[in-house]
Amino acid sequence: MQIAGTQAPQDTIVAIATAPGRGGIGVLRLSGPRALDIARQLLRPDLTLRPRYAHFSEFHTPDGTVIDEGLALYFPGPRSFTGEDVVELQGHGGPVLLDQLVQTCIHHGARQAQAGEFSLRAFLNDRLDLTQAEAIADLIDAGTASAARAAANSLRGAFSRAVNDLVEQLIQLRIYVEAAIDFPEEEIDFLSDGRVANDLMALIQATDDVLATARRGRLLREGMTLVIAGRPNAGKSSLLNALAGDDIAIVTDIAGTTRDLLRETIQLDGLPLNIIDTAGLRESPDQVEQEGMRRAWAAIEQADRILLVVDSTTVNGADLDHLDALLPEGQKTLSALGIPVTLVLNKADLSGLPPGPQNREDCLAISASHGDGLPALREHLKQAVGYHSDQASPYSARRRHLTALEQALDAMHHGQQQLHGQAAGELLAEDLRAAQRALEEITGAFSADDLLGRIFSSFCIGK
Repeated sequence: MQIAGTQAPQDTIVAIATAPGRGGIGVLRLSGPRALDIARQLLRPDLTLRPRYAHFSEFHTPDGTVIDEGLALYFPGPRSFTGEDVVELQGHGGPVLLDQLVQTCIHHGARQAQAGEFSLRAFLNDRLDLTQAEAIADLIDAGTASAARAAANSLRGAFSRAVNDLVEQLIQLRIYVEAAIDFPEEEIDFLSDGRVANDLMALIQATDDVLATARRGRLLREGMTLVIAGRPNAGKSSLLNALAGDDIAIVTDIAGTTRDLLRETIQLDGLPLNIIDTAGLRESPDQVEQEGMRRAWAAIEQADRILLVVDSTTVNGADLDHLDALLPEGQKTLSALGIPVTLVLNKADLSGLPPGPQNREDCLAISASHGDGLPALREHLKQAVGYHSDQASPYSARRRHLTALEQALDAMHHGQQQLHGQAAGELLAEDLRAAQRALEEITGAFSADDLLGRIFSSFCIGK
């Protein structure tokens, strides 16, 4: 699949646009300069396709055999999804029938579309920018209603508008700075009049706001990875079952019952939580248990947050001041990982601790078996990532979007230092150019071929 270049593709592509498997309806999509000509060869000879009208017809093989019957719709370019001529054939959703239609279209000159190629053509034909194209995949893959709303917002252009507003502010600031550098005879003293400094500060704040919203969007799209860790018999599996509302993990009084990772995805008021229960951490000569602990640490190192579960009947206040002391000696240390930790004091029903937040940061007492303190723990997890279910839906975002925004912010902060510390207008101008390039990577105004290839290859074939 050709990624770069401004010249429109000259071939016509075909793909099944509905999900794999059997269904009541199956949709086949053609796009390209010969879409209408190829479709006509499948339909009844006397049929004239009027733009944006549904026409009933039989669908034929090259020798005239009827494959199926259904509706044909024609969308002339550029007012179509891809910006090219598009024809959709809507028939019955049998895999054999749809495959026959695809093969017939290929016989008449179409080419099997590659993953994401329809959305790629929409991007190349300026029907969508890159964030909107990605939002299509996010909308299809959305696992919660909140994630679907965020993806829909991005598809409608909310994220693109926010980024484009930042770019426009950058351009205006660059115009002023470049003018001061290139035309010193005009006596534009941008270093002393305060305008550049004030505009740059406002731009940094605006970028910070967009980044915060994008982080919430990425959280809705990907969820938070939450790893439950601790010694054996602390109640880790009971906590997983309590959060999931189901008996996912086996719970016994035998230490070491959990020996492998258990994964479950739940919703917390629209926030996806990817919960991983791990083997108990302790010294053990058992090779199977050692492998379970190795996998536990591997999961811990990839977590967004760690729930360190402790049996509250076996510890005192002094123990809680040093999280690493709650794990066996010789094990890795949590403090060295730099990952946020929530200390969960389990079995509060036995120790007498009041359920809920304790008099120390990120520490709660619960009873996983009775459910005491769980509402407070759920609220704590939402607050830990800045999630509020009553917030307006943000736009969908990906890791690459956050990276680009962070790079733009770094460039702006560096430029700010050059302005205030060195009074270096030329260096500030270069940092502003770098910030603009980073922002334009988000919408695809400035993007590398391999970046586009990675993005569109993650799509389903019919999109």
